[in-house]
Formats: sequence, C-alpha cells, structure tokens
Amino acid sequence: MFKKPVSSSGKTKIKSSVQRNIRQRICEQFPLLEPVIDDVLPKKAQLDLIKAPEKVSLYALDNQVLFFQHHNDAIMPHLRVVHKYPQCFPTVQVDRGAIRFILGGAQLMCPGLTSPGAKLPPPEGNLPEGTVVAINAEGKEHACMVGVLKMSTEDIKTLNKGNGVENCHYLGDGLWKMDSE
Repeated sequence: MFKKPVSSSGKTKIKSSVQRNIRQRICEQFPLLEPVIDDVLPKKAQLDLIKAPEKVSLYALDNQVLFFQHHNDAIMPHLRVVHKYPQCFPTVQVDRGAIRFILGGAQLMCPGLTSPGAKLPPPEGNLPEGTVVAINAEGKEHACMVGVLKMSTEDIKTLNKGNGVENCHYLGDGLWKMDSE
C-alpha cells in the first residue's frame, strides 16, 4: 500500500464529533487499546485528516500519523503506535526467513507463519479472516508489519498455502518515511 513515498493532497482538521466517532471505532476494533486511548488520542487534542493517493486517509496528531484507513476498510495503526502499545493489538510472529520479503513489501505467505520460529495463536485464540494484526519477527523486539489476515489463523495452520496476511504497512515503507521526516 505504501511502497512509494506518500504524497498528501491536503490536510484538514477533523470536527470533534467525527473525532469521537473515530475514537469509538478504534476502541471497538482494538478493545485492549481502550484503557490507553486517552494517551493515544487525547480528547482535547486536534486530530488532522491527511488525504493520500488511492483513497487512503491518514489520521495525524501534531503531524505524527497514528492511524490510517483505506477507503472504508478497517482503521489500522501506524507501526509507531504498535511499538508504543504492543500488548493492545492481535499479534502473529513470522520466522527469520520471511523478514527480508516483508521489508521489501511482499505479502506474507502461510509457510512463513507455520514454520519453526513462527507463532500463531492457539485454537482457542483463533483470529478470524479480516482481522488487523501486528506482525513480529522471530528474535526481534518490535513489530515489523501491520496487515490484514486473508484467512483465519486456523485455516493458515491447516492449508499452509497461499497468501496469509496482506501487507498494509511495514518498516521503511513510504508511510514510515513520511512520519520520520
């Protein structure tokens, strides 16, 4: 989604009623983020909407992108938010061999999630298709990617074939570089 540098086509202030709606949607989508939502998105702070190409909306606070959304899809966290609050997001782990492909912008294939070194949640913690997940790399402290599951974690374990997670944002992509400028 952000392989190339992100060019914005405008920045507008978001009304407080819309900000409340965004906060509520984020809390519904990531219930573990609710206790710290006031740290992430303070109620009195001014949230900005930055329009990016391909109908991507970036939600920024003090020129720092915190969340993004493609068209009307799920709201996804920026990796800096995931790094600050890692316990608040569903997480899967890939093996070392998948890291270079992820950082090149490739989709995450099922074998990278099922091989030794990778970790998926146990059957009772099954994540359904369409869940926004943070991807940790084997042996690394912080997440390296945010993506959307293309199939449930149980299907990934049983099929072990095809695209498992859509790569939406990764370390070093256009969104990461935009935020560090």
